[in-house]
Amino acid sequence: MTAPVLTETVVCPLHRIEIERGVAALVGGEPVAIFRTFTGDLYALDNVDPFSGASVLSRGIVGTRGDAPTVASPLFKQAFDLRTGDCLDAPGVRVRTWRVRVRDGMVCVGTPE
Repeated sequence: MTAPVLTETVVCPLHRIEIERGVAALVGGEPVAIFRTFTGDLYALDNVDPFSGASVLSRGIVGTRGDAPTVASPLFKQAFDLRTGDCLDAPGVRVRTWRVRVRDGMVCVGTPE
């Protein structure tokens, strides 16, 4: 039995995502936010803020809370853990995380985790 082929979407060159910033992309028709932290790590989350329903998380403030890399929604300021998608200000609320990697200098987003 062979492993299924995972599809991924090429989003942009890595250098186009500034440190401590996010970008928005459509991946398989779904809005995704991709972030690059000060350590150079990449994370991808659903771009839709679950509190407002608006596709704005990519415009959020990237930072940390304790040891967790975070993004704070630009609308209501709830912080989401970039590693898990968990909202740190409202237990039980989360956004999906997506597989993300750099291949040949290009940022590629795969399926939700």
